Amino acid sequence: MDLSDKHREFLEKQHSAAMITLRRDGTPVAVRVGVALVDGKLWSSGTQDRVRTRWLRRDPRSTLFVFDAAGFNYLNLECRVRILEGPDAPQQNVRLFRVMQSRPTGPLSWFGGEKNETEFLQTMRDEKRLIYEFEPLRASSL
Repeated sequence: MDLSDKHREFLEKQHSAAMITLRRDGTPVAVRVGVALVDGKLWSSGTQDRVRTRWLRRDPRSTLFVFDAAGFNYLNLECRVRILEGPDAPQQNVRLFRVMQSRPTGPLSWFGGEKNETEFLQTMRDEKRLIYEFEPLRASSL
């Protein structure tokens, strides 16, 4: 499904979300994540060794609950997740974090510190970072 203009506008401003994945027994598990629209695609960052990555490889269904941390507005997205990994993943993470941090150039924040782009790229490689790309199937909002 294509996101409405209203939903895209909300996602351009809000980057806080809960990502719900499914355990093998079908039990849903929620974690807090950051999300952003990058070139029109909804992305979040993860790592190769996260449990949710393993669950998504088995079952790519996920629900995102994107919320306005300062208010009551939200967007609920039922999605299919594609995992983007490989040699492009570190640079894709740079693009994602530049959008989430509204920093088109210069250093990026990482766990309370600042890293220049070279350091940030190396951190993405060291942590085996990848991108979760969400394909929205259904949306509801308030």
